[in-house]
Amino acid sequence: MTDAVALALTINGELVRRTVEPRETLVDFLRRELQLTGTHAGCEMGACGACLVLLDDRPVHACLVFAVQADGAGVETVEGLTERAVIADLQQAFHARNALQCGFCTPGMLVTAHGLLARRGVPSREEIRDALSGNYCRCTGYEAIVDAIEQVARRRLATVEGT
Repeated sequence: MTDAVALALTINGELVRRTVEPRETLVDFLRRELQLTGTHAGCEMGACGACLVLLDDRPVHACLVFAVQADGAGVETVEGLTERAVIADLQQAFHARNALQCGFCTPGMLVTAHGLLARRGVPSREEIRDALSGNYCRCTGYEAIVDAIEQVARRRLATVEGT
């Protein structure tokens, strides 16, 4: 049995202090300890993207990060992005474009899209596909997802430009 380690990090804007086993992954910590189940444990190898979260505003695979590595960091999950309403337009576009089916990959797709669109401007379809290359979807196919992200990027730009 390993010795537990004290951990303090900010999750979705709230300071969280816990004791964790050094080998516990961030995805397991979020799901088991905090019941933030929007972050899914998929392949557990960093290939499917179901576990994506923002770690200090950068999308990372939570299955490849130990919880202790996030000590002192800021973590935002799909629940946090939803609560702040920063992905409401993405969620609406995914729904309208039928860019989700079973929904298992959707939280990771939304985190990826949010990270991409935070850079401002309208990414090309190729840039959107490249950003999504770390996300795996078995149900939907990617055209509808790319369409939804592109649509939101264009709408956001039009809002900023006032057109």
